Amino acid sequence: MGHPISSSSHVSDGSISGSSDKLVSEDSDEPASKGSDELVVNVNSHTGEPETGFDPLLGWGCGHVNFEPLLQSTLFKSADDGSIINDLATNYSVSSDGNTWTVHIRDDVRFTDGENLTAEDVAFTFNTAIGSNSELDMSNLEKATAINNTAVEFKLKEPQSSFIWRLRYVGIVPEHAYKKETYGANPIGSGPYKLVEWDKGQQAILELNENYYGKKPYFKKITMLFLDKDTAFAAVKSGDVDIAEIEISHANQTVDGYKLVNLPAARAQGLSFPLQYNTGKKSLKGDPIGNNVTADITIRKALNIGIDRKALLDGVIYGKGAVEYTGVDQRDFGNPDAKINSSSPEEAKKILENAGWKDTDGDGIREKNGTEAEFKLYYSATDQTRQALSVAVSEQAKELGIKIDLVGASWDEIYANQYSSAVLYAYSSIDTFNLYQQYHSKEADDTYRNPGLYNNSIVDGYLETALRSTDQDQATKYWKLAAYDGSTGFGPAGDATWLWLVTIDYLYMADETLDMGTPQRNAGADVLGNIYEWKRVDTASSTSK
Repeated sequence: MGHPISSSSHVSDGSISGSSDKLVSEDSDEPASKGSDELVVNVNSHTGEPETGFDPLLGWGCGHVNFEPLLQSTLFKSADDGSIINDLATNYSVSSDGNTWTVHIRDDVRFTDGENLTAEDVAFTFNTAIGSNSELDMSNLEKATAINNTAVEFKLKEPQSSFIWRLRYVGIVPEHAYKKETYGANPIGSGPYKLVEWDKGQQAILELNENYYGKKPYFKKITMLFLDKDTAFAAVKSGDVDIAEIEISHANQTVDGYKLVNLPAARAQGLSFPLQYNTGKKSLKGDPIGNNVTADITIRKALNIGIDRKALLDGVIYGKGAVEYTGVDQRDFGNPDAKINSSSPEEAKKILENAGWKDTDGDGIREKNGTEAEFKLYYSATDQTRQALSVAVSEQAKELGIKIDLVGASWDEIYANQYSSAVLYAYSSIDTFNLYQQYHSKEADDTYRNPGLYNNSIVDGYLETALRSTDQDQATKYWKLAAYDGSTGFGPAGDATWLWLVTIDYLYMADETLDMGTPQRNAGADVLGNIYEWKRVDTASSTSK
């Protein structure tokens, strides 16, 4: 049986702790240069302009990087420590078979048009979401039913512990005022803000919802600009924006009146390895499967042990991140035992030598049974950071006697070659269901989930048990076992299915008078997630305006 969430109990989201320090000092006495309760933001990567408008059922708040929708309430939200806490919900329970989730909600919430928000609206939202947008992934939800005004029952097709994340990120819309064709441009919600103006291609203006039931934010108006990162950085230099996401290439630049804020997000970068040998098999689309070099676990182990991740962190991303070993090191469901905690090129060379990978012809590339230790690594040609990481990895691998041929390509070309060549991918695994999709055995269906076609029946069993668990703590135990159980697992200590390298922080330039409170744990993408704590402060005193 699941347990209710209250102010004193929570379900973990699987994140590590971020800094608990305030980002602005409050111990001086000169007035802030800006004392306004209006905020101008440009956070391009996640709250960029939504093509279909501000409609949660079409992806707003639930896209590639989930974030606080601001205009709508969600059943649950994230606390500063990354745990899941109540928003509309007051508690929830899960049936013993895992197929029924019952969520109780507040009775004091109104939409911005004055109508009460009830369980009927919640049920309508989730039933409409089924099949409405692939990013919402409601494929396992059979039906949502309002039991009464304050209780909703969710019937699942199969048990799914990760369903909590569906409840976390979908904003609730009003049944009485929702029309798919028009809602996105004129959203009615119950969140902390309401949309008052949307100039497509330029900006959206949000104003405080005075009837909001929760803690009201300090900022009464938010102007959200839709600028690319380079243009946003120019806006920073001209002082026209309070906070803007910037490219890593600007990490070492300074701007008067601004501070650089780097927020951890566990956005892991790593190489996927084809794990099958080349036997002539093809994917469902006819793409080649298998690689006789990366299918050898010795190659994968040697690279995991021999690559100096700290050098990549410092040399490529200016130290704005962390070394990464399992792809989920910084999540509560990450398993420290699955990691390889130090770099040792000499040990990597011994592993290769002992397995028969030797450089017999003196050309610097090892061979075994006539096969050279050489394979292709694809990366997005438009991503300078991935290109730089790929180059650095190939240079280090060369010292081990492994030749990596780099191919900058389009995503269509990358996907066509992911089953036969390594690819530099990025993952932000917050939702535990991503872990299931990434490592559970599957067909070569030409998606980027499990591109190595990993197939380990023991790991499959752990993943299935974790997914079917009715208790989040038990689920976490099995997610960890899937990474490594002492003898096998997807992590480097087990089958070394990936060569995870680093996580990259989200970087922002923020006005020095902006106090961003305690950033949410590993939620660097969702910089506005704790907007309730933001305010302006005197840069030289504790007086806020």
